[in-house]
Amino acid sequence: QGYLVESGGGLVQSGGSLTLSCTAYIDNFYAFEMGWYRQAPGKEREFVQSIKSDFTTRTAESALGRATISRDNDKRTVTLVMKNLKPDDSAVYYCDAQQYTPPRQFWGRGTLVTVSA
Repeated sequence: QGYLVESGGGLVQSGGSLTLSCTAYIDNFYAFEMGWYRQAPGKEREFVQSIKSDFTTRTAESALGRATISRDNDKRTVTLVMKNLKPDDSAVYYCDAQQYTPPRQFWGRGTLVTVSA
């Protein structure tokens, strides 16, 4: 059992940046790939960026060059910084923790990001 708690988000002007943080209250944090997803109104949840415990990252094409993810394995936190925000980046951003063997996954409750034009 466990859970994730996101913080950050809010209203950001177009062209601005945001920092989202997630604290993981889960065992064996190092075994999880930590990631961020987002879901805009009327759209499916989509992947943004993720990071493994060896700091290998994956990034969605829409976030390339604008997103930076980091993690602190001791503090069990993961942080997403996004720059040059656009109105299309407006969404609820969710923190995700995924372990592949054995399969386990946790989701945060989400934090709303609104980018004004």
